[in-house]
Amino acid sequence: MRTLRPHFRSTGTQKSVSCAEVGVGTSNIPFSTSQPFLSSTPIKRPCKRARLELEEEEEEDLLEGSSFMDIPDPKDSTYNPVTVLSESVDVTLEPSCPVHKTPTYIVYEKCLMELFEVCPVCQRVSDVQTRRIGTFLSVEQTCPHCQFFRKWNSQPILGSTPAGNLQLSAAVYTTGASFFKLEKIFRAMQLKMFQYDTFCRHARSYIEPAIIHTWKTVQDGMMKQLSQQESVILGGSLRADSPGHSSKFGSYSMMDLRSNTIVDIQLVQSNEVSGSYHMEKECLKRSLALLEARGVALDSIVTDRHPQIQKFLREAKVTQYYDVWHIEKGLSKKLVKIAQNKDCEKLKKWLRSIKNHVYWTAASSTSGPERVAKWTSILNHVQDIHTHEDPLFPQCLHPQRTSRDKSKWLTAGTPAFCRLEKALTNKRILKDVEKLSPHYQTSSLEAFHSVILRFAPKNVVFPYLGMLCRLYLAALHYNENTDRPQATSTSGELLFRVSFPKSKHGECTAKPVKAEPTFYYVDALLDLIFEKVFQDPGPYVNKVLKLAIPEDLSAQYERPGKLDIIASYVTRFNQGQV
Repeated sequence: MRTLRPHFRSTGTQKSVSCAEVGVGTSNIPFSTSQPFLSSTPIKRPCKRARLELEEEEEEDLLEGSSFMDIPDPKDSTYNPVTVLSESVDVTLEPSCPVHKTPTYIVYEKCLMELFEVCPVCQRVSDVQTRRIGTFLSVEQTCPHCQFFRKWNSQPILGSTPAGNLQLSAAVYTTGASFFKLEKIFRAMQLKMFQYDTFCRHARSYIEPAIIHTWKTVQDGMMKQLSQQESVILGGSLRADSPGHSSKFGSYSMMDLRSNTIVDIQLVQSNEVSGSYHMEKECLKRSLALLEARGVALDSIVTDRHPQIQKFLREAKVTQYYDVWHIEKGLSKKLVKIAQNKDCEKLKKWLRSIKNHVYWTAASSTSGPERVAKWTSILNHVQDIHTHEDPLFPQCLHPQRTSRDKSKWLTAGTPAFCRLEKALTNKRILKDVEKLSPHYQTSSLEAFHSVILRFAPKNVVFPYLGMLCRLYLAALHYNENTDRPQATSTSGELLFRVSFPKSKHGECTAKPVKAEPTFYYVDALLDLIFEKVFQDPGPYVNKVLKLAIPEDLSAQYERPGKLDIIASYVTRFNQGQV
């Protein structure tokens, strides 16, 4: 029968369509042929064999009489193109699967248009017209012969917003990625993307309200648990953005040191206080007021040695401890500088021992005077004297042994010993040693600050609300992955990696490899955005409007006209006007 089958080819027409860019709006966009299309794809005629010129009646008789090609008549009243296509294509979809959890793929335009070249009814060349809105593509296929028509969308449309555009904006924002870096990647791969204004509109209308709501809900649960405890030990630290005394933002992180979780973040803009130097005190004051309002009983707080914080906590009658690392870091820098002198080179052998002595003093003492007694005992120890006059620490706890290198011991009255004694026993150091934190430190807060850099780099300028939301995202990420276990191999062995830190000067150390972090908070945020916030954004936007957002730094100054600014512009090398 195939040898008797007539060979024919239909004559198709191809229309050229003009292109225009259209942004995502808030109203329904009808896809009609009267509107300009965003892109047009030329369709090449498929290669076919030369056909025999047949009369219309003969062609119809052959088609009707052939048992291997049964195509219904489009003019028939019972004809349904959807039924014809559904019989030949097996598509498995999960109707219960949410839009934002549907698997997505990268499809090339050439491969996609191959599906619309030929009419599925009469097998002739069709007219294809396309429309693009960001990552969304709509294809309209029309057959000029049998009048077959179908319309295909690459994404579901939520109201008038393509789901893929909103999902991409939410994924970029909630994972801490950069829109502009992603835009460069898309441009390199020839992937179509929406404009930055669309991203900002998605963030302002849906993403940021969802982040604010999620953090407030999580924080309420943490505050309820803390209020049920008898006492809470917190750690606080400020992060300035950008660094220095000209910072625009100051974010103060408050951590529950027992559970190693961030319980509060306060963001202060420099124009809310008299200067960037006063931002840390204002942040701490707001955070402590929130804890008191939630009924949290504070046992003590571990901070650095900021003078304003010391005075404020002393007047507020809050027990304050100092982080050991901050004291050790400042002291080590002074000792390294002293050891560089020619007559003080012996101190180089004692730098590590003195550093370890700071941590041992803090961890093994139960009171302030005991810490001071143990701390000052190092001056006798470096002279090979291991009994001390202070009754709180009468002698060293290490076993007595004879030293092989007697040249390492210092002698009283030498320049090296005098400078060491002056550095270790000055009034401020003794006062700070008395307040060394015995058990909990703020090293976890420093680790959290490194997490913030992933969401809010210091070389990028953010508005107040954008900075606040990125701080909340960093806190959600840190709290979710705070107690990650150590990774293991397939045989169950713990994994380590070899590190060469710069401070060790070539000495390598072993560090445990943590398990891969999880991002369940991102999935929860996407669920909230698509299932609730997008459906009814009003209640979530109202929470954002209740925030006390300060005005911009430039709002207090008069803004001249742009032409006047351009007219006054001069180059640095030529003082004449450009």
